[in-house]
Amino acid sequence: MKTQNRSSVVEFILLGFSDSPKLQEQIFGVFLVVYLVTLMGNAIIIAAILLDQTLHIPMYLFLQNLSVVEVSFSVAIMPEMRVVLTTKRTTISFAGCFAQMYFILLFGGTECFLLGAMAYDRFAAICHPLTYPMIMNKRVFVKLVMFSWVSGIMVATVQTTWVFSFPFCGPNEINHISCETPAVLELVCADTFLFEIYAFTGTILIVLVPFLLILLSYLRILFAILKMPSTTGRQKAFSTCASHVTSVTLFYGTASMTYLQPKSSYSPATKKLMSLAYALLTPLLNLLIYSLRNNEMKRALVKLWRRVVVLHSLTC
Repeated sequence: MKTQNRSSVVEFILLGFSDSPKLQEQIFGVFLVVYLVTLMGNAIIIAAILLDQTLHIPMYLFLQNLSVVEVSFSVAIMPEMRVVLTTKRTTISFAGCFAQMYFILLFGGTECFLLGAMAYDRFAAICHPLTYPMIMNKRVFVKLVMFSWVSGIMVATVQTTWVFSFPFCGPNEINHISCETPAVLELVCADTFLFEIYAFTGTILIVLVPFLLILLSYLRILFAILKMPSTTGRQKAFSTCASHVTSVTLFYGTASMTYLQPKSSYSPATKKLMSLAYALLTPLLNLLIYSLRNNEMKRALVKLWRRVVVLHSLTC
């Protein structure tokens, strides 16, 4: 019986913002601009760090990994989301929905751990500058990056496989812009109590724990900043830390609201907007805050631009 129920749904329909056509058009315009800027910007950052040997240090290599996550997310998830925002009803196959959920969890989980590792790196550099080379050596850096990616893969594998092991009896309309876990879970015709306990516990470990560690790191950094003799240095450091905290709060905040209660009481429109917030705004903020406000990164981008101009002049 369970096999028949499971096979009764072979595809899903993503509704998006079909009930608000005007809002959908406006969102699509913003979405397209942010999507292209994020995709191109992160691709340029990856190339700039790869080509500049002076940036082959943990701080920028972490940033490069973060950019890889953002580009991968954009390539794997955004095209389908773009289709949803241009049509009233978008059909997605069972396997396609599985793949989309898997990649959302993979890159989202990896980013959770990477942002935590980046905060620890900054804490070690600012609060322990003399011992920083020993604290954040190459071996530690590789372990932190590997842990982030492997954890993301494990979270995605376990959660996606579990969700799609449930029977789907119909209807097959997902009132969302993508195959996120909470939206798909609403179509399950079985008891999901154990999964909800897992989702709650997992979100605390994967989202809230790294977030609290990041806040703790920046609190320690704040105390170190207050001891700086230079007023200009303090203001610059405060500005940078405030920007970082804003970005991580938006990312972890929306992720927590979405995944702490898979079957929450939020309205469908609220859920869709929260999904767009961490799918669009967070990658854009990361691009602006971690890269374009960094002098070394600006210098590397200028150097990359000069290389492109030279190569272009040679080919012409």
